[in-house]
Amino acid sequence: MLNYLIKRLLYGILVIWGVTTIIFFLFNILPGDAARMLMGQRADISSVEAIKKDLGLDKPVLVQYLNFLNDLSPVSVHNASDKNSFWYFNREKYHPAFRIFSVGNTVVVFKKPYLRRSYQSKREVSSIIAEAFPKTLLLATASILLAMITGIVLGVVAAIKKDTPLDKFLLVFSSFGMSIPSFFAAIIIAWLFAYVLADYTGLQMFGSLYSVDDYTGEVYVNLKNLILPAVTLGIRPLAIVVSLTRSSLLDVLSQDYIRTAKAKGLSNFSVIIGHGLRNALNPVITAITGWFASLMAGAVFVEYVFDWKGIGVVIVDALEKYDLPVIMGSVLFISVVLVLVNIMVDFIYTLLDPRVRLG
Repeated sequence: MLNYLIKRLLYGILVIWGVTTIIFFLFNILPGDAARMLMGQRADISSVEAIKKDLGLDKPVLVQYLNFLNDLSPVSVHNASDKNSFWYFNREKYHPAFRIFSVGNTVVVFKKPYLRRSYQSKREVSSIIAEAFPKTLLLATASILLAMITGIVLGVVAAIKKDTPLDKFLLVFSSFGMSIPSFFAAIIIAWLFAYVLADYTGLQMFGSLYSVDDYTGEVYVNLKNLILPAVTLGIRPLAIVVSLTRSSLLDVLSQDYIRTAKAKGLSNFSVIIGHGLRNALNPVITAITGWFASLMAGAVFVEYVFDWKGIGVVIVDALEKYDLPVIMGSVLFISVVLVLVNIMVDFIYTLLDPRVRLG
C-alpha cells in the first residue's frame, strides 16, 4: 500500500506540474499588459516599465517560468545576498522558511509554496484562497451530501419499482438533471424561489453566509442562504447518482449470490440493503467523489449567480481585472484538491469492497 501511495503522489506531482506549465504559458501569451492595467491606460512608459521590473515581467518568459516553479516548490534555491537579483531570498515574502544548506551566495530553503501577491489588492494569493475556500467547501459538501443521500434513496426505489410509472418518472428526472446547464438552473431557481415565491419560501437570491446582529454585534451563520445554491449545484450529481444506483443495483440483484440469499429466507430489505446495495456502491462512490472535486472547481457560475463569496467568485473577479496570480493560484489549488480526492477514492474502494487491493 505504501508503494502504491508513493506512486500516486508522484503521479499527482506530475499532474500538478503539467497544470502549472499550461496555465503559466497560457496566461503569459494572452494579449494584455498586466502592468498597464495596474497603472491605467494613461500611465507613462517609465512607470509601466518600473511596474514590470517589480513584478518580474521584464524578464524572458522562460526565466519567469523557472522563477514561478521556484516560488511554488517547497524546496527552492535563492540568492542570499544580492537584493537586485531576480532570485533574491526575501525573508518577508517567503516567511516561514527554513534554511537547508548554503553554498556561497546560494541558499536552499524549505518553505510553504508561495503563490505570490494579487496585482490589484496586493494581498497574498494564499490568504485570498484561504478566505474563500471554506465557503466553496461548505457549498460543495452540502451539495454532494444532498446528491448522495437523496440520489441513493431514489435509485434504490427506482430499482425496486422497475418499469413502474415511478421508475419511468425518476429516469426522466435523471435525464433532465444531467442535461440542464448549471448556470441556467441557477438563474431559474433563483428567480423562482427567491423572487417569485420569496414571500412563501423566505429565501434570498443574494444571501450572505454570515450575518451580524444589529443589537449585539454578534456574528452568526445563516445556513438558510445555503439552500438554493446547494440545491442548484447538486442537481446534476443527484441525477447521475440516481441513474447509477438504479443500474448498478439491478445488475447486482441479478447475480447468483443474491438468489442464494433469497433462498435462505432473508427478507427483501436484508437482501437489497445488506447484500445488494453495498456491492452496487462502487460506481456510485466513483461518481460522488469525482463530482465532489469537480463541484469545487465548477461552482463558478452558481457562486456568481447567488453572490456566494467562494473561489468561483474570486476567479471571476480576477479574470475581469486580469489579476494573473489570483487566477493561476486558484487553478493550482483546485488541481491539488482534485489529485488528493482521487487518491482518497482508491482507499474508500478498499473499505467498500474487500476484493479491491491497492497494488
